[in-house]
Amino acid sequence: MPIRDAATVMLIRDSLDDRGDPSIEVCMLRRNLASEFVAGAYVFPGGSVDPDDRGPEAERMCRGLTDAEASAVLGIESGGLAFWVAALRECFEEAGVMLAQRRDDEHPDHRELLDTSDPDTSRRFAAHRDAVNGGQARLLDVCREEDLVLAADTVHYVAHWITPELAPKRYDTRFFVTAAPPGQVAQHDDEETIATIWVRPGDALARGEAGEIELLPPTIANLKSIEPFRSTAEVMAWAAAVTDVLTVLPIVLIEDGQLLVLRPGDEGYEQALADRKASGGEVETDLADAARRVWGPKA
Repeated sequence: MPIRDAATVMLIRDSLDDRGDPSIEVCMLRRNLASEFVAGAYVFPGGSVDPDDRGPEAERMCRGLTDAEASAVLGIESGGLAFWVAALRECFEEAGVMLAQRRDDEHPDHRELLDTSDPDTSRRFAAHRDAVNGGQARLLDVCREEDLVLAADTVHYVAHWITPELAPKRYDTRFFVTAAPPGQVAQHDDEETIATIWVRPGDALARGEAGEIELLPPTIANLKSIEPFRSTAEVMAWAAAVTDVLTVLPIVLIEDGQLLVLRPGDEGYEQALADRKASGGEVETDLADAARRVWGPKA
């Protein structure tokens, strides 16, 4: 199965816990039950890197981050900025949140994130979103029309996961984190995603453990990474300091009739990886069938 580049972003906002103490919430979207991949799972906004996310035009629409700088952060020769652009585009397409600022540096609030709370502005950007999702416009076209630049420098790279070999679709996914704009409302698109929740990371993990919601291993790992923080400022300070990102390629096994996903550091991972390499990548039919049932459509 070919591997596609992808990007996803954790939108964080300040909140209070049950005792009234400072806390954070993260935006999560539920995948459509008819999706070909991870149907019904709760995920962060994200998706594949598209051709329009790459190149000089996209770079001109970004503020505070060049392709060379982004590529250095990711440890690749070039094309790194496309992952940031894809994360921002998917955030707008799937969650309706546009992480952008005014292009005009002379404007007094040119460094403030876009505010769409005004009813007319909200309707206008809802129409833009429909046009982007419908293929009638690109995110770059919306930025040009609204005289905006993408706030790439407010988004930080924190994790790197590659989808296991057995999945019906495979992605090389870069995970990012950013503060949600206070003047915008996140809302699923009712196509790829069918529900929106703002949830404290610990509560999401507990609900996943209880079987109330379905969470994927990368989602669980990233929720755990932000769970200790009590404010958006703390999250962003941590994320800005992240420099050594481990690439995680899970191995899928069947153990006692259950699908088991191992990642680097888990007991048995190195042996499973060695066994998989020794087999030449061939996978037993029952394992492949089990993987398709887990990751495939549920409706």
